[in-house]
Amino acid sequence: MTATITDPAPADPTPPKPRWKLSVPAVIIAVLFLVGTCVWTYPSMAAWFSQLDQSEVLKNATTTEDPNAPQNAEQLRLADEYNKKLQAGGARINAGQRLPQPGQSAGKDPSGTLGYNDILTSPSSDVMSRIQIPKINVDLPIYHGTSDETLLRGIGHLEGTALPVGGVGMNTVVTGHRGLAEAEMFTNLDKIGKGDYFTFNTFGRVVTYRVIETKIVDPDQTETLDPVAGKDLATLVTCTPLGINTQRILVIGERVIPTPPDALKDATEPPDIPGFPWWIVIMAGGAVAGAGYVWFAGRPVKPKPRPARKPAH
Repeated sequence: MTATITDPAPADPTPPKPRWKLSVPAVIIAVLFLVGTCVWTYPSMAAWFSQLDQSEVLKNATTTEDPNAPQNAEQLRLADEYNKKLQAGGARINAGQRLPQPGQSAGKDPSGTLGYNDILTSPSSDVMSRIQIPKINVDLPIYHGTSDETLLRGIGHLEGTALPVGGVGMNTVVTGHRGLAEAEMFTNLDKIGKGDYFTFNTFGRVVTYRVIETKIVDPDQTETLDPVAGKDLATLVTCTPLGINTQRILVIGERVIPTPPDALKDATEPPDIPGFPWWIVIMAGGAVAGAGYVWFAGRPVKPKPRPARKPAH
């Protein structure tokens, strides 16, 4: 019997095909890059959602309705009565505090008979008024009081000053935050100058003020918020310098009579919805860039071709 010896199969000269491999360092770098992109776009994203929320609040509020409607007419009558009973004491701004503090006790009007929080309210909304400042694209709701919670929602009316319905010998004071990461509020109030306009729409009554003075004061300069006999004034207040808040910016306006037609029209228009959210494009671009980097880092590297050996002589 003869044994048959078979030669072993020749080795496959083709090397194994390189495969894509996940690179942990690349993933870490991509995640950090994406987190940085999110942090960078957060203020724009938060401001966009805040503006959307403010638009919905104003849209649902009753402050743009007909002032002659019975429920609105009654609220405006109460507001006028409240203003007439105010004592000419202005308000105080306590040193070391971010926000103006009311000069009257909370919940009481000057006569002691009608609650401050019961005037300029409706069953469907707690919005007192609407303020528009065309120069800096402000269109925000105004609420009662100036607590921190209130000023995170919108603009606050300083209790102890005239309600925003106009009146000779009155000075309406409203205040807003400046420099919030999640909303603009009064951040750009320092860009307002003499001759600019702002408007209140309070339960359908539209009053417009022309800026006659802007100034920076110390917190204890309380006389700056006092009413002036014979004048119908409104004052916008915020803190400065940005992030330090040791002083106050005051923007003082005097009422324009008759109310300009453009202001009347704008005050009764629905609020603008936010523009296109470009922050989404930036975040999506960051995500794509991070994913692309991870793929590129883990891609298989083609081996360099080996030079052919020369036959030995």
